[in-house]
Amino acid sequence: MVIGVEKYMTAINRQKICDGVYFSSVPDSRFKTGRITAALMLPLSRETAAAYAILPYLLCRSCREYPDFTALNRKLSELYGASLYADVHKVGEVQMLCLSAVGIDDRYALDHQSVSKELTSLLCSVLFDPALENGVFREQDIAQEKRQLIERIDAEYNDKRAFAKMRCEELMCREEAFGVNVYGKREEVEQLTAQQIYEAWQTALRTARIECMMLGNSDPQQARQVFEQAFSKIERGQVADCSTKVVRSAKEVREYNDSMEVAQAKLVLGFRAGTACPDESVMAARLMSAVFGGTPHSKLFLNVREKMSLCYYCSSRYDRNKGILLVESGVEQQNMEKARKEILHQLEQIQQGQLEDSEIDSAKLSVANGFRSVADYLGGLEYWYLCQTLEGKLCSPEESAEQAGHITRQQLIDAAKRVTLDTVYTLTGKEEQA
Repeated sequence: MVIGVEKYMTAINRQKICDGVYFSSVPDSRFKTGRITAALMLPLSRETAAAYAILPYLLCRSCREYPDFTALNRKLSELYGASLYADVHKVGEVQMLCLSAVGIDDRYALDHQSVSKELTSLLCSVLFDPALENGVFREQDIAQEKRQLIERIDAEYNDKRAFAKMRCEELMCREEAFGVNVYGKREEVEQLTAQQIYEAWQTALRTARIECMMLGNSDPQQARQVFEQAFSKIERGQVADCSTKVVRSAKEVREYNDSMEVAQAKLVLGFRAGTACPDESVMAARLMSAVFGGTPHSKLFLNVREKMSLCYYCSSRYDRNKGILLVESGVEQQNMEKARKEILHQLEQIQQGQLEDSEIDSAKLSVANGFRSVADYLGGLEYWYLCQTLEGKLCSPEESAEQAGHITRQQLIDAAKRVTLDTVYTLTGKEEQA
C-alpha cells in the first residue's frame, strides 16, 4: 500500500550563524501567527539536569530592559498580545531548552510594523540580557521557578502511568544518560543556588548547540539579522557533543518492582529496538511499533486488551533517537504474568510474519496521518524540525508520510526481529504485593 503525499508541503531553510548556531525558517502562509524560537541543546547529565531545566522558565520571567513580570507583559501587550513560552524536552540523550515568542503575522500589523523583528529582539533580550541582582539571578525569581519545577516533577510522580514509564526508563538505562529525568530530581532542584544557575546559563550560551527557528509567513531575514547581531557579542567555546549512545540489543532480561498505593497495577516492558537514528530502517521500526501496539487496530489493542481482556490499556511506544521500545499496560495483579506472556507472544507473531495485509495498511494510514497532523500547528511543526536537526537529516512531515507508505512487509518483519527484551518493570499496590 503506497500512501500519496499531499499537495501542501512544508519546507525548511537552514543557515549557519556561527559555530554551533543555526537559523532556520519554515515559511507557511496558512497561519495568522508566527513563532520564533531559540532552542539550546545540551548533553543530558545527572549533574546539570536540574540547573539547565530551570533556566528557560527563569529567563522567560523578565530581562534587564523589562525587569519584572508587569513590564514584560506590557511590552507583549503592545505587540498585539504576543506571548513568551518556555519548555524543556528530552530528545534521546539531549536536553533541549526552548524559549519561544508567538505573535501575529507581520501582514496583519498596522503601519507595516515588523512584529517578528521586535519579538526576535525581545527573545534575544530575554536569552542574553536577563534581569540580575548582584551578578546572579534574583532569589525571588528562583524561589518561584523552583516551586513550579518541583510541581512538574511531582505531577509525574502522581500520574502512575507516567511514573511507571519514567521508572522503567530510569532502571533500563540506569548507566546511560537517557535514564536521567529531564527536570532533574526534586532534591536537586531544591538545592540549586543562584550561582549554580548563573554558571549553567553562561555554560549553555558558550557551549550549547543552538537552533534558532522562525515559522510563519513573515520575512525571516530581519529575524536572522537580529540573531546574528546578538550572537556576534557572545564568545562561543567548544560546542557540546549532542550525540546519543545506542545499545543495540539486550544481554539479559532484568526485572524490577515498586509497590505503592495504586488502584491499578502497571506493567512496562522495555525493549532494545536494534534500530535508531540515523539508520535507514527507522521508518520500518516506527511502522512495526504501530502494528504491534501503536493504534486501535494493533495486535496489543485487539488481542491483549479487547479479545483477552488482560489490560485496561496496552500500547507500544518507539523512541527512534534512543532506539528503545516500551510497552505500557495497566493490569489487574492476578493478570500480570498472563499479560506479559501474551505481549511477548504478539511480538513473536510479527517476527514470524503472522501479519494480515489489513494490519499493515491500517498502521501505514495511522502513521502517515500522524505525520501530516504535525503540520497542523506551529508548535508541532517546530518540534518536528528541531528533533530532525539532531538526527542530521531534514525531512518534511509530508515526505515522511510518503516514506511510510513504501515500507514493505519484509522490512517490517526484519525490524521486529531486531527487538530484544531488556527490562520488565511492575508497579503494584502494597496490599497486593504483601
